Amino acid sequence: MTLKLDVHCLNGGTVEKDADRWRLTIPAGPAGEYRVAQLDDYAGLPRGKFPSRPPRTLSLRARVSPGFDAGTWGFGFWNDPFGVSLRPFRPLSALPNAAWFFFASKQNYLSFRDDKPAQGFLAQVFRAQSFDVRLVPAVLAFPFARRATRRWLGRMIDEDGSALSVDPVQWHAYSLRWGEERVVFEVDGAVVLETPVSPRPPLGLVIWIDNQYAAFTPEGRMGGGILKLDAPAWLEIENVELNT
Repeated sequence: MTLKLDVHCLNGGTVEKDADRWRLTIPAGPAGEYRVAQLDDYAGLPRGKFPSRPPRTLSLRARVSPGFDAGTWGFGFWNDPFGVSLRPFRPLSALPNAAWFFFASKQNYLSFRDDKPAQGFLAQVFRAQSFDVRLVPAVLAFPFARRATRRWLGRMIDEDGSALSVDPVQWHAYSLRWGEERVVFEVDGAVVLETPVSPRPPLGLVIWIDNQYAAFTPEGRMGGGILKLDAPAWLEIENVELNT
């Protein structure tokens, strides 16, 4: 299928294209200034009009700059649950549905379950039940209820994930096959996660690198913010294909 990707950058982020290769770069800078370079296919669309439904297969080759550990990067499908993806962490405006290869630096804790990985380089899937998330801020307003709120979110959101042992600094071939009842992740032709947890459509394709973090720990601690970046960081991708 024809792949059209829009470029979105903030505070010095850049996306450069040379033939079939893109380089997404964010500059060094202080904490508190959100920097992002992003490609996506859902700009300007309401969540219900996002373009991807299963079956979809995303394949590409990728590598990331050495030493990056101050934010997130990745590629895959999601429903942009924060409402405006090109802003730093904000409360959920929808429960998350996503299937992606995802890197989260050590400041992050991005899992609602205690038995799933929440940091590092992951293959990860979320499938959320329908729910009016306007009730969530009311629950979170009670500090002593946050641990219970996290357990409740863990019941509302099906989740699966696997930590990846590959070195993302080196070029690897990644494939994500999203079906109605199963999602399969492959790296260099080898299956690294096969799960019956399949996100609810519609979703949008997103490829990004940024310097933010978000955390909701098993102890009920919540946090989010913008991290200092001591050196520029980049994500390179090539041979991107999106097929049904």
